[in-house]
This record gives sequence, C-alpha cells and structure tokens, in this order.
Amino acid sequence: MTALAARLLRHRPGSSIATVLALALGALILTAMGILVESGLRYHPAPVRYTAADLVVARPDTTFTSKEFDGEVYTSTVALPEGGTVPLDLTGEILGVDGVATVAVDEDIPVVTTTGVTVPGRGWGSAVLTPYELVSGTPPKSAGQVVLSAGPAEAGQTVQFLIGGTLRSYTVSGVVRGPAVAFFADAEAAALSPHRGTVRAIGVIAEPGTDLAALQSRIQGLAGDAQVLTGAGSGVAERSADRAAATLLVQVGASFGGYVIMLIVFVVAATVGLSVRHRRRDLALIRAVAATPGQVRRMIMVESALLSVLASGLGVPAGLAAAGWLTGELTSRGFLPGAFPMRPGALAAPAAAAIIVVSAVLAGLLAARRVTAIRPAEALGEAAIEPGTAGRGRLISGLITLVAAGASAGAAVSVSGQTALGAALGMLYLFVLAVALLAPWIITAAARLLAGPLRAVFGVSGYLAAANLRANARGTATVLTSLVLAVGFGGSVWFLQDNLERQAVTQTREGLLATRALVSVAGLPESAVAQVRAIAGVRAATPVRHTSIVVSTMGDGEVVGARAVDPAGLADTLDLGVTAGDLAALDATTMAVSETFGGEIGASVPVRLGDGTPVDLRIVAVYQRGLGFGDVILSRATVDGHTASGLDDEMLISASPSADAVLRKIPGATLVGTDALTGGLAEDLALSAWLNRLLIAVMVGYTAVAAANTMVMAALARRRELAVLRLTGVTSRQVKRMINAEQVGLLGTAVLLGGTIAALTLSCVVRALTGSFLPYVPPLGWLTVLGGTTILALATTILPVARLLRIPPIEHMGIKE
Repeated sequence: MTALAARLLRHRPGSSIATVLALALGALILTAMGILVESGLRYHPAPVRYTAADLVVARPDTTFTSKEFDGEVYTSTVALPEGGTVPLDLTGEILGVDGVATVAVDEDIPVVTTTGVTVPGRGWGSAVLTPYELVSGTPPKSAGQVVLSAGPAEAGQTVQFLIGGTLRSYTVSGVVRGPAVAFFADAEAAALSPHRGTVRAIGVIAEPGTDLAALQSRIQGLAGDAQVLTGAGSGVAERSADRAAATLLVQVGASFGGYVIMLIVFVVAATVGLSVRHRRRDLALIRAVAATPGQVRRMIMVESALLSVLASGLGVPAGLAAAGWLTGELTSRGFLPGAFPMRPGALAAPAAAAIIVVSAVLAGLLAARRVTAIRPAEALGEAAIEPGTAGRGRLISGLITLVAAGASAGAAVSVSGQTALGAALGMLYLFVLAVALLAPWIITAAARLLAGPLRAVFGVSGYLAAANLRANARGTATVLTSLVLAVGFGGSVWFLQDNLERQAVTQTREGLLATRALVSVAGLPESAVAQVRAIAGVRAATPVRHTSIVVSTMGDGEVVGARAVDPAGLADTLDLGVTAGDLAALDATTMAVSETFGGEIGASVPVRLGDGTPVDLRIVAVYQRGLGFGDVILSRATVDGHTASGLDDEMLISASPSADAVLRKIPGATLVGTDALTGGLAEDLALSAWLNRLLIAVMVGYTAVAAANTMVMAALARRRELAVLRLTGVTSRQVKRMINAEQVGLLGTAVLLGGTIAALTLSCVVRALTGSFLPYVPPLGWLTVLGGTTILALATTILPVARLLRIPPIEHMGIKE
C-alpha cells in the first residue's frame, strides 16, 4: 500500500500541495511555540549571589494544595511576586546546628543611583556567599561607608544613593570584583532593610566533611515552610528577571500552542477530508477491484503520513528560524533578558512533528471511513454523485453543540467576572464547532432561501447556483466552516485586544479625580504623605503602592495585581465606580475587589501577600473600573513590611495650581499631570499587547490560509462538473456568473454566521469586563475583516475557476480532479 499511496500522490499534486501547505504551516507554528515552552520549562537558574553557599534557606515560592474529585492531592506552585522572606531569628537556630561553619543573612535593599540605575544593597556579612573579592580599600565599618563593585567609583570617593525614598551620602571605603552591588555595614543594612525582622535569605557554609544531605534535613526541620536549597539549586532563591521570563514563556507558549493545536486538528481534518471526498471515484474503483476496506484505509493513512512527514521536514526548520526571530523581538521589547538561555528545540521540534503526523494520520482514518463502509458493488454508484444528506449522528452532535453554545452564551450574560469571561470564550469555539457539524443543513436552508434573490440578480446562472448549493451541500460544508471560522475568530479575538486597551485607558481617565501625581522610581519616603498634605492648596493626597497578591483559583495559584492605598481622602482622588460597599471601610483586614474578580460584600477571602504571608481579607467594596485600576484594592496597612521596597511609588494629588511650585521640590519625586499617567498606561498596554497581537495574528493568518487552501481545493475539484455544463451548452460567461452567485450565497451565509458569532463573543466579553454590551470596533475594523474575507473567498474561487475555463471541456471529462 505504501508504493500505491506514493504513486497516487504523484498523480494528484493539487490536493497534495494543499495538504502539505496546511501541515507545514502548522508545524512551523507548533515548533516556535514549543521552543518557548521548552525553554521556560527547562530553565534552571544558576546561583550568582549564593555561589559559595552550601545551603540557602529562602522562600521564593508558595504552594497551594487541593484535592481532586477522585481524592488525589494536587499541588500548584507559584513564584512569589515580591519575593519571600524568612525570619531573622532563624539565623541563630541554624548557627547552633552541628556541621554549620558560617551563617550569613542576605538583605535585599533597593538602592538607586543618581543616574537612575538600581543595584542590590546587602550587608557586608553576605559577601562571603558569592564570594566577592575586595580589590582595594577596606570593608564598611560604620553607617556612612559603602563598598561598591568595580566601576567608576573609587575608594575615598563620596557617592549619593536614593534609599527608602531618601537621598543619602556615603563614602566608598572599598571596591570589590563581581556583579553590581552596594555593601553596607551589617548594622546599617539591617536598619535600611524594608523587611523588619525578616531577611531575603540565609546562606549556610558547612564545615569541611559535613554530610550536606543530613545537614539539609536538620535545617529543614527548623525552617518550617521555607525551603532549604542546595548550592546548585539555590539560584531559584535569587529574585531574577529570568525566572519571570521563564514563566512568561511557558504561559504564552502553552496557551497559544493549545489554541493552535485545536486549529491544526480542525484544519488538517477538513483538508484531508476534502481531499478524500474529491477522490471518491478513484477510491471506489479500488474498492470495486477487490481492495478490502482495511487496505483502502491503510493506503489513505499512509498517504497522510507521507505528506505529514514531508510537511514536517519543511515546517520544523522554518519554525526553528521563526523562534529565533521571535526571541530577538521578545528581547528587544523587554519581555526577555538579553542573556536568557533559549533552547534549540531538541524536544519541541520532534514533538511538533509528532503532533502533525498523528493529526494527519487520524484525519486520514476518519476521512476514509465513508468510502470503506460501502460494499464494492455500490462503490462506483456511490461515487457517481455527491452523497445525500449527512448522517443522523452528525445532526444530533451539531444540535447538542448548538445547545451547549447557547448555554454558554446564557452563562456569559447571567454571571460576571472570570466565569463570564471563560463562558464567552467557550461560546466562540462551541458555535464554530456547531456550524461545522450543521453546515450541510445550513447550506441547504440558505440555498432555498436565496434561490429567488440569486435568480433575480444572476438569472439562469443564479438558478444553477442555488441548485448546485443544495446538491453539493456536504461538499461545500468545509468551505462554509472555513469562512465562518475566519470571520468569527478574526472578528472576535482580534478586536478583543482593542476593547481591553480602550477600556483600561477609558476607566483610568474617568476614575482619576486627582489633577496631578508625584511618581518616583526609588519610592516616596514615609514623610512625603504628611509633607504633601500640609502644602497650601492641596485638597487630598493618596499614596499608592503597586503590588500583587496570590489567590487560589480552582486549586491553582494565580497572581493578581493590586494597589495598596491610604483610604483617607480616597474619594477626592479616585472614583473606582463602587457598586456595593464603601471604600472608607478599608483597613488592614479588608479589601475591595472589582466585579471581574468576583465576590460578595462580607465574604472572607484567603490570600497570600506578595511575599507569601497568608491573610484572610474581608470584602468591603465592589467596584467597576477593574481594568483601569486593577482587580484588588488594599489598605497600605495590609502590605506594610510585605513589599520589595516598602515604599509608595506614586501619590495622587487633588490640588490647585498654586501648590505646584512646592510639590516640585519634593526630593526624589517627579510631578506630572494625571494625563501623563493615562498616556503611560496606554504605552505600557500597547507594549504588552504587542505579543498578544502577534500571536493572534498568527492564528488568524493560519485560519485565513487554511480557508484559502480549502476553497482552492474545492474549486479545482469541479473540473468535470464545469466541463459537463459547458458541453451541454452553458457558456463560459454563464459558468462564471454561476460561480459568482454561489460565492455570494455562500459568503453571505458565512459572513452572517461568523459576524453574529463574533458580535456575541465580543459583547459577552465586554459585558463581563465593563458591564456594557456594546463592544468597541476600530473604524476600519469590520471593513478589514469582511473585506479581507470577501477578497479571500472570491480570489481563491474565481481565479482557479477562470483557469479551468481556459482549457477545452473535453479534456476534463475523463477525470474527477
């Protein structure tokens, strides 16, 4: 069967090329996404700060534990957004453990230079953990001394740093060789630390000859929920941009890769199925000359396997090149650190090839079932005409899917928050699947409804078009599905990003009652709030600290952005659109949440602060403007001592212009108008949206190519049909008008269905996020989608048909393809 399959492939290059193109593009996308996932999963941070430590006690992660329905315990680990801390008192207990030679605590003090560069501040006692080599000068011994890494500073020089929002002067007592750092005297470091009574990590150096495994076990008994990491694995304890980048790669690659796999399976099944349908005469003849059903199935599966192997050979190397380009873009735009170790695709490439081969073979098996199910004597008769209506099983499945899509639409409208968002996106896929299953009946009904209008516009050609659509409903089903997928998917997922950006900026602009703001990279000192509120002309000042919390969502830990504010005077600087409760009730034990976050007034929510500290917070307010101001609002009292800097990074001020001159003199801060905050948000959203738009464009583009592929195959498969029409007296002009009429009917049906699906999806998503059913579509948005789909449909049908009509009809009478 392999030789026969290869021979048949050579004699039908059209459908073979179309199938290879669909598979190769799928392999390209899967390889690129797979490399992102592989690089993220296989990333293991090498220790830098703790290279010389034998053991490191730290708490970089937090773990959630839940039970599945079958009783199996499920755990989810999330990196702490603010970095975890361990108790300082643990140092003395570890020092008393047998086998411990040296214990050193590691602070993490944000130090900002006068040029705006942030370097880690540490106590001199932690220098032994790296280790750092003192190349000149002496260690810091007093509060006014600092040791810096080799660079422009020299011993004896005076330098200034912004620490804790305050400008401080130090004398450089020495210079070390190693990564950028600022070492203070241990007592000074403890006083400057934003975490009182806790430290970032505790490094342990063991006595020579100590059994490290046994020592690790003894220390773990003292450390509680903190981790005791070995030297090689201590890199996870270092707060590094690489860890965040690894998480981003896994999330992006896995989420979009999953969507792409669903698209590929659908497209490959449609392409292979259409190819097999157009070869009914060939396969019927093989059945009639005594080939068994199993032999025909194996032949089709072998054909699919050969095409998929060829496609993988083309698509996987292209995917490797695409991954290299994508890595460069992610790095240049700040999503990835420049030195992040991307993997070459040793696992991703074979995995992508395997998915493509398996998908193609399974698609071939499913497509072969119709041909091999009939008896040999009936095979040629079955192939002579297009089969009648589709099976009852397909109809029942389609109706069930349609009901499920309607239920998802109802859920998206009746509930709110993440549940509504998930229901709306699920509705999109269910509606498209329902159209795919019910397409033969949809086309038949549409042909009957459009018969009159088509005949009125196109005359006899319109009559032929309507009759042909009814007779060829099953064969045209794949084309309709491809068009609906292109319109529905492109018109909803693409514009969803526009709605998110627009609503975020709009909500921020409408919710900011403050007229100006103080912002600081180094953080505002504690005294700044009282200082600003005392200025003449200032009506209200609200310090804001951006942070994150970790919550449990269906057993998984999820990081949620939050803002910690001082509730005093909040009503004069922010309007969050409160729909229930009162923001004035915010204190150390309460929280306010957006409607998207979900929750009822009075409900207690167990959360973990950015450093992993567990707290139960009671909801005292629910607000609308979550896109503009985050899903969670906390009191500053809740997060004091639990954020990386321990300082506010922004202060919203309602004041008259007369106060500006004094506000500009606040040290370490910049006075800006609130329109600058909105503009900065728009820029940040545009940057973060770039990745989403790129990946969405890839999926929509693949969908469009697949639709074009399908329509070209369907058009070229009509050689014999068009030849018969021409031999019976139908002119070439009438054939072209018939094809145009068919496309008008088919395209109109697809646009109506796809547009309805896209509009429903967008409306439900926007309603879940904003409470409004009216989505925003860019001025030329729908014109681009509808116009692009129209051009795609007409070009991929009319051009191939025009090519067929240039050949004498008698030459096409003896062939099917």
